Amino acid sequence: MSEQGSKAKIAIIGGTGYGGAELVRLLLAHPAVELRRVTSIDRVGEPLEAVHHNLHATGLRFEDITPSKAVEGMDVVFLALPHKVSATLAPALSDAEARIIDLSGDFRLRDADTYARFYGQEHPHPELLGQYVYGLPELHRDAIASARWVASPGCFATTIALGLLPLARAGLLRGAIHTVAATGSSGSGAYASEGTHHPLRVANLKIYKPLTHQHTPEIEQTLADACVQGGHAAASSLQFVPVSAPLVRGILANSFVQMPAEVDAARIEALFREFYADAAFVRVLGAGARQSEVVAIKGSMWADVSWTVGDVVDGQRQLVVTTALDNLVKGGAGQAVQSMNIMLGLPDRTGIDAPALWP
Repeated sequence: MSEQGSKAKIAIIGGTGYGGAELVRLLLAHPAVELRRVTSIDRVGEPLEAVHHNLHATGLRFEDITPSKAVEGMDVVFLALPHKVSATLAPALSDAEARIIDLSGDFRLRDADTYARFYGQEHPHPELLGQYVYGLPELHRDAIASARWVASPGCFATTIALGLLPLARAGLLRGAIHTVAATGSSGSGAYASEGTHHPLRVANLKIYKPLTHQHTPEIEQTLADACVQGGHAAASSLQFVPVSAPLVRGILANSFVQMPAEVDAARIEALFREFYADAAFVRVLGAGARQSEVVAIKGSMWADVSWTVGDVVDGQRQLVVTTALDNLVKGGAGQAVQSMNIMLGLPDRTGIDAPALWP
């Protein structure tokens, strides 16, 4: 924080979307920070509550100012902008004293060719790829604490990676991992399209971007990092099929993994319990009767992890790991605030530890 005992000054660039709305909700109630500025290119001059109807008398209005002006005097600035937009702002923010947390996918990947393949265009500033710390606290806590720039993970990437990190660290991921994950409509953004229009989505299930979703290389990169941390060579790939589900919030992911036959239920339990022993927001449900489900984490920072251990088939132990989280909170704005807490030297749970909504 800027002065001992004072509240950190926070700005949000791009505040009219669902990610921005969630940031505003969390930061207004945060005891250690003061939200000073929210910018946008539309609804300029209107109070925040005119757009986000869950808010009341915030005293803030959407401002249309340049990014370089928006960061002036701030301690931390969140970029809540669409993919491909944050990347264009990099030069204007590179010399800012404020620490930057980007919620888009523009700086998560380290390879320019991979970015171009999965995001459909060349990165405008490839020299900055790899300069942003990947903001997954369960894997990169120390790097986040000292980072100037953080790329906050994607919602699918967080959900799926949290179910696989203990296995990756132990060097148990080999070959193809197959994942099917269903997500709520808020992940598609605040502006309606044919795929998110309520009458079409509310009674429907369908896949989209099968095997080509932009979070696929992000997950593979994260699992490779976990392998390296454990002293192992990365030796797995991800086959990922997303599902559009008739709900607003939440992701439920099922990852199918084959492991050596000698890896039994007791070892799997031990790996997960040990890996997440100090995790602020991961609940390890295990292989018991209670399985991960969206209703138990909605509106909260909690990520639930459970699994089913199968038989040995053709010399391989069969395992299904099931993870659930709220795509707007632990999979989005809440995780960005968790990174902010770490950067400011605060306990992870500060200001974001409210229980989930029920039901």
